[in-house]
Amino acid sequence: MNSGIDHENSSAIDVAAEWLSQHPRDRIGRPIIPTLRERFGVTIAEACEICREANLRRQRAA
Repeated sequence: MNSGIDHENSSAIDVAAEWLSQHPRDRIGRPIIPTLRERFGVTIAEACEICREANLRRQRAA
């Protein structure tokens, strides 16, 4: 039975979300979606998920 979760991609999203939550957006200096795609090799949808997860992490830390 397949849960529909790609654990390899889930791990990449987690790593990227952690990276993004730890780096101020003004220091990245360019549009974040292309940056995430280049740096982590993710799809556009995954890059959006990374942004969402990073924002949640920032809110929890505040």
